Amino acid sequence: MRDQEPDPGHPERRLSTKEAAELLGVKPETVYAYVSRGQLSSRRVPGGRGSTFDAQEVEALARRNRRESGGTSQSGAELAVRTRITLIEQDRYYFRGVDATELAARHSYEEIAEWLWTGRLRPGIAFTAPETSVAVARRAVDALPEHTGPTDRLRVAAIAAAAADPLRFDLSEDAVLGTARTLIPTLVASLPPQRRSHRDQGPLAHRLWARLSGRSADEASLRALDTALGLLVDHDLAASTLAVRVAASARAHAYAAVSAGLGVIEGPLHGAASGLAHRLLLEVLDHGDAAPVIADELRAGRRIPGLGHRLYPAEDPRARALFALLEDMPHAAPALAAARDIVATTARHTPLHANVDLALAVFTVSSGMASTAGETIFAVARTAGWIAHALEEYGERPLRMRPSGHYVGPRPPQPLPEAPRALAEQDGGAA
Repeated sequence: MRDQEPDPGHPERRLSTKEAAELLGVKPETVYAYVSRGQLSSRRVPGGRGSTFDAQEVEALARRNRRESGGTSQSGAELAVRTRITLIEQDRYYFRGVDATELAARHSYEEIAEWLWTGRLRPGIAFTAPETSVAVARRAVDALPEHTGPTDRLRVAAIAAAAADPLRFDLSEDAVLGTARTLIPTLVASLPPQRRSHRDQGPLAHRLWARLSGRSADEASLRALDTALGLLVDHDLAASTLAVRVAASARAHAYAAVSAGLGVIEGPLHGAASGLAHRLLLEVLDHGDAAPVIADELRAGRRIPGLGHRLYPAEDPRARALFALLEDMPHAAPALAAARDIVATTARHTPLHANVDLALAVFTVSSGMASTAGETIFAVARTAGWIAHALEEYGERPLRMRPSGHYVGPRPPQPLPEAPRALAEQDGGAA
């Protein structure tokens, strides 16, 4: 139904500042901010100090805000973004409406990435990287210090690959998809191999294994790695994904958006969490008992890594799916037993289920990988999800990811700051 035009015979309905703020779900100060930005018009109250606002104009702005925010909470405490990619509810999660754990069980990482990007399955799809892109990325990564972590290597590889792509500023869907299909294998190929005899061919999981483990890969281990990549490909608006969407909102190219995600993923509460769980597992295996290790963690006031997830009150479905595959992996039995011991011991203090970080840790420990391997798997997997979110954000209004700060400092005007007396005398003496 169309908004009705004001009746010339009747005065337009006006709202006070308080009424406008309540309708918009903001503070009165924000209403005046809308006026200063040209999003609302105001009229001074005759003989008064306040302003009034056209009711239809305020209602139209409120509807527009609701559409653009996709349902931001009335308090404004949480940012909500419309997305068709991932839904998380009732201890399950879905990619474009399809159960994500079932997708990961039946399809390769590359096939799941294509599903996220296009909503279509491409059976047998394999991502390949141009030799020039790989060569540039490898040279950049090889120049880094030996102690450089995996996320730093991936970030440098992404920047190098961007520099080698003169068409990176093309944000059309076809161009971004082309970038995605070559960037992900370039990131993997840029990492130093752990074995001399390896080939950069076959499914991405096979190529990644050679970068993470010096052991020969068996079928069960490769299946677990490929499934882990598929399970971790996206998880709604995690911190790194939000960073990617902010970059894409500013129309940063795909390489830059991925770099933004890599810059956030390194935090111990995000991509690096599996490394903490890996080290905890090794300690439990060394002691032969989880109790003294958990006691030390609790005594130090640290949370137990690999347990609990705020989005899954009951059980992390990603962990459940990955643990089922770990049962078939050679050499995984000791680490699996240690993980169960960690969960059971911690349950005496706080009943928490294992999350995907603990499952990843069991995989990396059992595969003879470094503690940083889980972070690498996480980053490579999530790159596909970041691309999906960047594509979605490119279709939205530019710069919409621009919240307003709530200034709580001293009110202006304030006097200019004065230099400390000793410094002022020193400057005067030097003159």
